[in-house]
Amino acid sequence: MSSDGHDIPRDPAVRTIAMPKDTNPSGDIFGGWIMAQMDIAGGVTAAQRAHGRVATVACDAMTFHRPVFVGDVVSCYSEIIKIGTTSITVKVEAVAARYTSGEKIKVTEATFTYVAIGADRKKREVPAE
Repeated sequence: MSSDGHDIPRDPAVRTIAMPKDTNPSGDIFGGWIMAQMDIAGGVTAAQRAHGRVATVACDAMTFHRPVFVGDVVSCYSEIIKIGTTSITVKVEAVAARYTSGEKIKVTEATFTYVAIGADRKKREVPAE
């Protein structure tokens, strides 16, 4: 369990280290970098469920709870919350393991929607499980 009282799933879809090149002018990790990592994580989960290619079509309710610092290990956990005819909605949470202490803190969460696409880059149905 993290310091904010939330359960943290065991296996992240993506894990990476926040580096100095990823900072904003204030020296904190740029929110766009975190969003990109979360989009990748959600895309991995959606593509596995879609059995193929997906494209991001929306990001809703992005909330930044705490900053991420250089050296933090950022893990993104994703969970499918809805499957439509051609779309998959995924909740993604980013958790930072602090570089200095290892403390795990939920830093960001968002909901991403992906659409399944075929080789022709057009929408296709999400296959039944």
